[in-house]
Amino acid sequence: MRTETERAAKKTEKEIEKLLDKMTLDEKIAMIHGAGLFRSGGVERLGIPGLVTSDGPMGVRAEFMNDRWIPAGNNDDNVSYLPSNSALASTWNPYRAYEMGRVLGAEARGRGKDVILAPGINIKRSPLCGRNFEYMSEDPKLTATLAVPFVKGVQHNDVAACVKHFAANVQETDRLMVDEKIDERTLYELYFPAFRAAVQEGNAYSVMGAYNKVNGVHCCENRELLDRVLRGEWGFDGAVISDWGGIHKTREAAECSIDLEMSVYPDFDEYKLANPLKEAIQKGEISEETVDRKVRNLLRLMFRLKMLGKHREERRTGTYNSPDHRQMILKTAEESMILLKNEGRLLPLNAAKIKKLVVIGQNADRIHSDGGGSAEIKALYEISPLMGLKCYLGGNVQVEYYKGYHVPEKPKMFDHNWQADSLDDLKDTNIGQLARDEEHMQEMHRRQAEERLAQLGKEKEEIHEKNRELFAQAIEAARDADAVIFVGGLDHNSDSEGIDRLDMKLPYEQDELIGELLKVRKDLIVTFIGGSPVEMPWRDGAQAILWSYYAGMETGTAFAKILFGDVDPSGRLAETFPERYEDCADAKNGQFGLWGGIGLEEGLYCGYRHFDRQHIPPAFCFGHGLSYTEFTYGGLTLKAEKNREIKVNFTVKNTGKRIGSEVAQIYVAPIGSRVDRPDKELKAYTKVELAPGRSRKVTVTLKEEDFAYFDEAAHGFVADAGDYEILVGASSRDIRLKGIATLA
Repeated sequence: MRTETERAAKKTEKEIEKLLDKMTLDEKIAMIHGAGLFRSGGVERLGIPGLVTSDGPMGVRAEFMNDRWIPAGNNDDNVSYLPSNSALASTWNPYRAYEMGRVLGAEARGRGKDVILAPGINIKRSPLCGRNFEYMSEDPKLTATLAVPFVKGVQHNDVAACVKHFAANVQETDRLMVDEKIDERTLYELYFPAFRAAVQEGNAYSVMGAYNKVNGVHCCENRELLDRVLRGEWGFDGAVISDWGGIHKTREAAECSIDLEMSVYPDFDEYKLANPLKEAIQKGEISEETVDRKVRNLLRLMFRLKMLGKHREERRTGTYNSPDHRQMILKTAEESMILLKNEGRLLPLNAAKIKKLVVIGQNADRIHSDGGGSAEIKALYEISPLMGLKCYLGGNVQVEYYKGYHVPEKPKMFDHNWQADSLDDLKDTNIGQLARDEEHMQEMHRRQAEERLAQLGKEKEEIHEKNRELFAQAIEAARDADAVIFVGGLDHNSDSEGIDRLDMKLPYEQDELIGELLKVRKDLIVTFIGGSPVEMPWRDGAQAILWSYYAGMETGTAFAKILFGDVDPSGRLAETFPERYEDCADAKNGQFGLWGGIGLEEGLYCGYRHFDRQHIPPAFCFGHGLSYTEFTYGGLTLKAEKNREIKVNFTVKNTGKRIGSEVAQIYVAPIGSRVDRPDKELKAYTKVELAPGRSRKVTVTLKEEDFAYFDEAAHGFVADAGDYEILVGASSRDIRLKGIATLA
């Protein structure tokens, strides 16, 4: 007997066919390509609107003119600035992911958007990738468990989440043409799981194809990815949208499961799925049915969003900049910050004992919401760490701020946009349609690299010259203060779409400054804001280190509340912090690839899996993060259940004197596996808040899939019978409990 949902779906399909039958070829083609930089074409005659999209990992982007990358100049498009996905992942809290999805979806709907281009869930392969701050983790399980509630939160508002970038978008260097050569097992175990979960568990309404190639074929024209895997194996019936400028070939795009072509240029009728497709159909080279399939998927998306049909008037209205949004953003920011080190219980600070506080470092007073590429937004406000400290201390403490180091100012461009500039390879070429001249491309990349290095050389000279005075001022001020806080790290000069970092070092000579400050203040509190790991050569000499990703509009408020102990730090690393870049798998396999692509030779051994296998100690391991209290673990029991499930029970107790939260992590380590497998893999986790002296029993069920690997010969996941070690702990390298589970 059909359920109500099945009956409604069948009725929707009938309505789709009725609309499709009434449409001309021109009207169909209008729907499958951009009619503006952020909107598709509609069919006014039939009451079919165009889809309105917006970038949105950290908030709904400002309004642009329809056909130019120039801000519209409105004063009504300031929005809430959300924590980046890297900050969200550091909470290890699916509920916070749902809340941030709800906020983003509500603000998108409030701004009149139909599709929000988020979340970004690509696996962090390298710490140098410029877009890492937009992504969640190096681990597929953690990413999947946060992506699903985020998608559900967004779509609660009758806005489509557009999960991106499918697939293996792991670098920005030569992002339009780089070919990621990846074996099937690595794709299925590492790079696919979060997307599969977003589609099958989160019911994502749309997916964005990536710029890069996978195994020789562009992702937006890749039938293996889009037809066989996404549509065929995962049953996805939503809309697939190209990244802006991600389609290069008319026939290939027409005949694969890409539904909507978007790009960065205003020649909308000349997009590959516009006039070129119409001409090919008229010549009989391509079937009109290829267009019909795409239109069906787009119409289905519109029905789900209540843009069409009898439920149109029931569509949610949304809102933006509401007080409750700001409160949820603050809570997420508080849970995202990670206490990496706290020797001698230097933190939390006691405000009553401080009369003079010296704050050093440009990131104390720097705004980050307006940079990073397509993640940039016009924030309603952004509280910097310096403002947060001053607001918290309320004037009874003398707060002195010193820049500490020099950051060269980047000129603001108002007559054109970085996004169009970053895709200049597409201009006046038939990129991908005909073979590019390899020698020419290598020369172009060499020239671009030389120009970037020359520019960086000039900036380094400027920085070095100005830093002499700034260093001296900061060091002198630090000598007689009651407490000194350094706030440094990265910014969107390096954490940005379109570029990758050249190394893992702190920019602007910060390492030198920190080293000098530690000589005069052993109790220096070192804090950072950034989007990717950095090397910390002075790490052993620092007593306290606090790390924050870009944590949104309430960054400064959360920062102060954690430093002064109003909030217990409960963030945990969602990626490994290497001691040095040379320890990373991608460093050992060569730098980022240019022409000709890169082979991901490390396969499954990305992040902590690599560091475990190579026995390399990281600076700070995956899952690491300290609290102001202490937790003990005990009472591990493992029980086999039906359906090849293992029930894991253990107890977590707060043995300290403060309320706090612990993230208990469960890893599975195969014993005597018949195939090569990582030493251990995260399979479950739970975040537990406990008052002093309180304990809680934790129960987690590991399913058969948690013991499985992808068998290429069988083209499916296989969980071999045998013994598995179950590891429970506070991080990937702080294992507190061990037990053996047997899978029948």
